[in-house]
Amino acid sequence: MKRYIYIVLTILTVFGSACRKVNVAPQNIIQDPDIFSSAPGIQAYMARLYSELPIEDFRYSPARGLNFFWIISPTPATTGEALSRDQTNAMQENFGGWNWDIWGGSYTVIHDCDYFIETLPKYAGSFSKDQVNAWLGEAYFVRGMTYFALVKRFGGVPIVNKTLDYTVGSSTDALKIPRSSEKAVWDQVASDFDFAIANLPAVNADYGDGSRANKYVAAAFKSRAMLYAGTIAKYNTITLFDGSQNQLCGIPASAAAGYFQAAVDAAKMLDGVYSLYLKGWSATDKTAQYQNFVNLFSDASSPESIFVREYNYPNSVHGYDAYNVPRQLIGPNGYSSEVNPTLNFVEMFDGVPKNANGTIQNLDANGHYLLFNNTMDLFANAEPRLRASVILPGDVFKGESIEIRRGIYTGSAAGGISPLLPAGSKSQYPTANLVQSANAGQTAFTLPDGSSMNPAGASGIFTGDQTCAISGFSVRKWLDPNLATSQVLENNETQTWIEMRYAEVLLNRAEAEYELGTSNSANITDAYNIINQIRSRAGAIPLASAGVMTIDTIRKERRKELAFENKTYWDLRRWRIFDKEQNGTIYRVLMPFYSSQAGKYFFDARTDERNDVYTYDPRWYYEQIPGGAISKSPNLIQNPGY
Repeated sequence: MKRYIYIVLTILTVFGSACRKVNVAPQNIIQDPDIFSSAPGIQAYMARLYSELPIEDFRYSPARGLNFFWIISPTPATTGEALSRDQTNAMQENFGGWNWDIWGGSYTVIHDCDYFIETLPKYAGSFSKDQVNAWLGEAYFVRGMTYFALVKRFGGVPIVNKTLDYTVGSSTDALKIPRSSEKAVWDQVASDFDFAIANLPAVNADYGDGSRANKYVAAAFKSRAMLYAGTIAKYNTITLFDGSQNQLCGIPASAAAGYFQAAVDAAKMLDGVYSLYLKGWSATDKTAQYQNFVNLFSDASSPESIFVREYNYPNSVHGYDAYNVPRQLIGPNGYSSEVNPTLNFVEMFDGVPKNANGTIQNLDANGHYLLFNNTMDLFANAEPRLRASVILPGDVFKGESIEIRRGIYTGSAAGGISPLLPAGSKSQYPTANLVQSANAGQTAFTLPDGSSMNPAGASGIFTGDQTCAISGFSVRKWLDPNLATSQVLENNETQTWIEMRYAEVLLNRAEAEYELGTSNSANITDAYNIINQIRSRAGAIPLASAGVMTIDTIRKERRKELAFENKTYWDLRRWRIFDKEQNGTIYRVLMPFYSSQAGKYFFDARTDERNDVYTYDPRWYYEQIPGGAISKSPNLIQNPGY
């Protein structure tokens, strides 16, 4: 029976809405000729497909899934990058309740891609061959992205590459497609991206701002997907087979090298087409390096941005600033400080003074706190990329020094100040000789020189109110420095989300090259050169030689460069180290104090005062297939442990 599609006319913008209906359509519904015989109709169809791409952007969190408005329980608070008052543990993605159904929704998108791929050729005579190929390339790109979203969550899933006919009252057996092997789905992703690469133009003439695919966009995402598949083949230990011995979870280790090579080859396609953002960079000026890294996330002409999701007021907005600005810059909504970088994350960066074990050096040789005239002095030599990613205590944002302070220490400073708590203590700070504040409405303390100081800084830390910098830091990346406080609203913000940038493509290539490198020194050399290219732009110390580089060096560089971009969550999953890194972990924080007697600041490094222990269940490397899907199709086998 003929299928029709009706589309709400507002989908002429990329973020319009749409709905779909199968079977016979009323006469007032837009039908195939209305869509496929004109470029505007096809653009509208394509706009809806793009709007449903499963991108983990500003409006994503594992707690609430894709395209959900509230940015609470944020993704970085599940990975160790940050702490949040609303997320206090590792978590499995939640597919019920609030959020878009990743299983059913993805298959709806796949159906719409299949329908487009089958139907457009019937109207090809109305367009040039290049136009038809480009539109088909976009449909394959969207389908590849959607299968990628499914396989990285569930492993092997049903592959449905044709529209399925169903007449009311007929048997549904043909709809009950079993899961393919995980390898087959990764190969399907590669195949879809390959078609897109072959048929898309170098520049998408329909939309030139990076929010529509071109052949290099498809190659960039292929590099990401193939790296993911290669690491699953190499590091995954969870297996599941069906009755025909199709491996539904896991990929044979023998396939790893092929996927790594595919990742390298795809990444190399972008050589000379995109480049790292260096418009304001200077080899000798750390401030310029900091500002350059800040600017790359807001410069619409950046040569680094490969694929973006645009937001436009009032039709499509988010609230990233409203949820994440420091407490002292709180907007009319009253939100703030959802993402608070951990000390564990900050310690990854070069230039932060460290002990032999890699932890921050906050004590002198006698075991007393190091004292500083300003809180920023501790970070004076830190790589600029840290300052561009994290608001450090006392740094300036929107023209204000961001006050982050745990309290005022009033005890004697003669002979040095000993640690407030024994090493490793999980206890609360003592109340003796310590002035603290429970909330932002605090009483100023009079210092020995007669001046006044609030016990907690304007952005906390408050002992009874977690709308503050609970880790001693606040997130900087993505925040708009030009957005007036009065405009910091959850329904008002329009920063562009950069889903794919050239730095990631380089990091994909470096990691894949290193994984291949045991048999080819050229791979190691290429990886080394790439990592130093990334580090140079960041203002980090170059690696002395390829010989000092390990896979952990590359992973650490990736985590620093792509922090707070919702990439670390998936990296920890594909490396299969989420549980190893998190189980039994209490993340560390850095508490700034002011000594009233010394007239100087000191820092206390400790575990999160809330004593939240993180635990990642290894079952979560493969998500639970929704029960509703299995009840409709007994051919679907559930993933292990559910």
